[in-house]
Amino acid sequence: MRNYGERVREGSVAWSRHQDKESDQKYTGNGNHYGASGRSSASFKGIARSLSWILMSTLLIACGGGSGGSPVGTDVTPGECSGDCADTSTFLTVEDVRTVIAQATAEANAQGVSATIAVVDRVGNVLGVHRMAPQTVLIASELDADGAVVIEGGLEGAGPTLDGLDGLAAISKAVTGAYLSSEGNAFTSRTASQIVQENFNPGEQNQPAGPLFGVQFSQFSCSDFTQSQGLVGPQRSPLGLSADPGGLPLYKGGTAVGGIGVIADGLYSLDKIISDFDQNIDELVATAGSFGFSAPLDRRADAITIDGKNFRFSDVDFSDLISALPASIAPPGVFIAVNGYTDGTLVQGTAFGQPESGIRSDAGVNFPGRDAFVFVDNANALRFPPRAGTDGATLGGNELSESEVRTLIDEALAVANRARAQIRRPLGTTARVTISVVDTDGEILGMARTRDAPVFGADVSLQKARTATFFSNIDAAAFLQTLPDAVYVGAGRTSILGNYVTAVQSFLDDSNALVTGDVAFSDRAGGNLSRPFFPDGISSAQNGPLSKPQGEWSVFSTGLQLDLSLNAVLQHILFALGLPFPDVSENCAGVFLAPDLSAVAPSVTTLKLANGLQIFPGSVPVYRGGTLIGGIGVSGDGVDQDDMIAFLGLHNAGLSLGGAINNAPPDIRADQLTPQNVRLRYIQCPQAPFVDSDETNVCEGI
Repeated sequence: MRNYGERVREGSVAWSRHQDKESDQKYTGNGNHYGASGRSSASFKGIARSLSWILMSTLLIACGGGSGGSPVGTDVTPGECSGDCADTSTFLTVEDVRTVIAQATAEANAQGVSATIAVVDRVGNVLGVHRMAPQTVLIASELDADGAVVIEGGLEGAGPTLDGLDGLAAISKAVTGAYLSSEGNAFTSRTASQIVQENFNPGEQNQPAGPLFGVQFSQFSCSDFTQSQGLVGPQRSPLGLSADPGGLPLYKGGTAVGGIGVIADGLYSLDKIISDFDQNIDELVATAGSFGFSAPLDRRADAITIDGKNFRFSDVDFSDLISALPASIAPPGVFIAVNGYTDGTLVQGTAFGQPESGIRSDAGVNFPGRDAFVFVDNANALRFPPRAGTDGATLGGNELSESEVRTLIDEALAVANRARAQIRRPLGTTARVTISVVDTDGEILGMARTRDAPVFGADVSLQKARTATFFSNIDAAAFLQTLPDAVYVGAGRTSILGNYVTAVQSFLDDSNALVTGDVAFSDRAGGNLSRPFFPDGISSAQNGPLSKPQGEWSVFSTGLQLDLSLNAVLQHILFALGLPFPDVSENCAGVFLAPDLSAVAPSVTTLKLANGLQIFPGSVPVYRGGTLIGGIGVSGDGVDQDDMIAFLGLHNAGLSLGGAINNAPPDIRADQLTPQNVRLRYIQCPQAPFVDSDETNVCEGI
């Protein structure tokens, strides 16, 4: 049987691509990948690649396509699937899972490598993990000429002493492909790599950080939102979201049904240089696995732009493969058990949008006319129905009421249903997001989502709501100063969390910062303080006080964001690897971990930051007059859209409720601060954001 690459190349229009593998080791240019037109070389290559896919699709149809889903490289429902194609019959079967893994292992075998492959469904249930042979995995963003880790801190350097990380890495990459994708967009872990780095695009100096800077530290096992094996709903990811290429979404009939993740090169890392195209072995093997389940062309990341730049989907395509596909028999290897994720057997996925997925239609019960979706438990009961705040004693009876929470979510849904999406196709689609509301103690007061919102935005929207509320509260400093040190396993040292309080106070030249609650912080404002460059993206020696400085910062060690949750993440990793540690509780903050990993214990019970911090835009604190009473967070679409939905949703809810709740008074918002003679940002709304009107500057003057 001819290999798949030979079949595709026959009769196709020849296309060439310069492969410069050496340039991917270290970039020595000036950081400017753009010519006079303002488009990157990657953008032009993306167009050429898309044309190549179209040519391939004709051949693929003639060859019969794949073994499931749509023919590779084609969209069987072009422009039709935008949130309503998923139904009870759309899910990965056991045979589908077996096929995906067989195809991936066939390519790995042909390439002469041993891979570990994971498959998950759209809400992260692990459907199978296959290990061809044991491998050691190192977590590192950069290695020197001798193969040593350059950055020391956070998760950097973890791995060699922790056997079994390959299964956790593969699961995290599969979850990333599944969680970032929907019927309107198909993103990969390579896309994630592009949008979480200190510059966007990576390698372009003096450019702001990636639009989802910090999203990698979400979906944690310690989150009180993500679920564990046996419970329905969005599942946890052992290492958070992954920026390491080799995590792809899986589709059937235009509907996202899951993801595949592969680790074969022993390095859990990222792509710091996107000015070339790589032959990444993890991505090659994952691409083979996706044969017959590939994302529709017009939904792939490389068909979507932001700030005039193309996203990246993959650096390889099916013509790069050397195995014979489709494949049905897996080469030698074993399906492995991973503590807390899979018992080693193959299982079928769940149908997204149905109760068994943990996400279903609200059916107009709580939010009539909004086409809302809600989160449910194993009994199909709401996990987060609107409820009153729990902080009435602290607030003297000023807590959010159930009616106010319901109205706030409803009005935010109304804004989302009018807002023009940033990262979805077809053009003109409305924003697809998750909305979360919390009280001043971080208690979840309600959550809802619009149709087909990407799954990652649920945990992130809750992180955002809690982050804005936390930094605007009177006890932020005291809380941080009580937390145990973060343990840097790879570096053999710890980080004192209370030092971030001192850094903020010094940076703002205000000894009362984070103490008196006199400043209202949005996630955009807090994010300004969490970048390795200040101002954001401008190359300088100055970093934000909540960030690690350049030389210490990496996507695996961002600063307070990771340090807050690091011990809990490590505890769960030890548990998942089968070591004698209990699984982590549902609270990412306040876990004591002995530096020698000999003991672990939770030390905090409050839920103020129970699922961790988030540091990219999309949240505002909620006030009653001048009193902080909670926060709202939004995530799932462009960050300006997220900002607008949170800010306008709160404003409109206040109008509907006769002024009972409101945005922070303008004179206490963080954009009144000018540290280092640079004004912080509070929110930023799109210029002409609605699909049903030509209104502009919709947030001005509020």
